Amino acid sequence: MKTSEAGLNTTFDMRLLDDMARKETVIHRVHPLVKLVTTVIYLTVVVSFGSYEIIGLLPLLFYPVLVITLAELPIRPILKRMLLAAPFVIGIGILNPVFDHQVFVVGGLTLSRGWITFFSIVLKCILTVSAALLLIASTGMDKLASALRMLKIPRLFVLQLLLTYRYISVLMEEVTRILRAYSMRAPQQKGIHPKVWGSLTGQLILRTFERAQRVYQAMCLRGFTGEYNTGAHERITVRDTVYLVVWGLFFALARIYNIPMLIGSLLTGVV
Repeated sequence: MKTSEAGLNTTFDMRLLDDMARKETVIHRVHPLVKLVTTVIYLTVVVSFGSYEIIGLLPLLFYPVLVITLAELPIRPILKRMLLAAPFVIGIGILNPVFDHQVFVVGGLTLSRGWITFFSIVLKCILTVSAALLLIASTGMDKLASALRMLKIPRLFVLQLLLTYRYISVLMEEVTRILRAYSMRAPQQKGIHPKVWGSLTGQLILRTFERAQRVYQAMCLRGFTGEYNTGAHERITVRDTVYLVVWGLFFALARIYNIPMLIGSLLTGVV
């Protein structure tokens, strides 16, 4: 029971990303707006690749790997949160081999185009989800909100994004408490019996609603008037500009040229 409880806390602890954002590393000191724009460019480049391209996407793995290294972020929590999106991606792409029957031969190996598109979708998911998680883990939601306001994003949208993010952590905490209480009352049972799914779901909704009311009342007592103040805006330095330009050039090169093919051509001498 202790093992499952620890697993729940590790998976559902949304505040762990905010704790990571409090570090002082090279990546953490980059301006939030610069990191946001860099991530948006990265996501745009990743999704712009065709459905049959896999090799061309591989150089883009360099970005999350380098960010994790320079930001000194733990890999396991990031991977666990990436796995939460895996069922949706697999559900979307697993039917591609069924509907796309076209095949081609590479080096005597027969491959289905459906499997190529499936692996391309999975790789794109890994790249995009990891980039979004690294942005939060190296910046924090408060600074991201400040960056969005600098981009003239409507105040209501930014406020909804922040409150939704905070409410997810509240929801996950209530889920953990309910599952812990259920496991203590049924220690010999594996999982939750289908007969109590409805009652547990209703209890979860009521508890999170009451918790949200208490949180809102606490915010009002602290002077909340509808504006989420994130502090003074930081100034963009030359170092931040260089960070954006270097990554932008790398993403552009990775999109325009097939870097692995170019490297292979240089090594083998075959054009």
